[in-house]
Amino acid sequence: MSVIYLLISISIVVAAVFLYIFIRAVRSGQFDDDYTPSVRMLFDDELKKNPNKSEKLN
Repeated sequence: MSVIYLLISISIVVAAVFLYIFIRAVRSGQFDDDYTPSVRMLFDDELKKNPNKSEKLN
């Protein structure tokens, strides 16, 4: 029974460490996407100009 308590306590510590690392990465801007909005701007007109392109091919 003491092994279960040991495993639960170790898993809680590991989960807390991963949560701390995740929160630290989010706050430091690790997941900020600076590239996609600038590229999306270039292809935005093509998506709006040809909405019925698939219908013309049929």
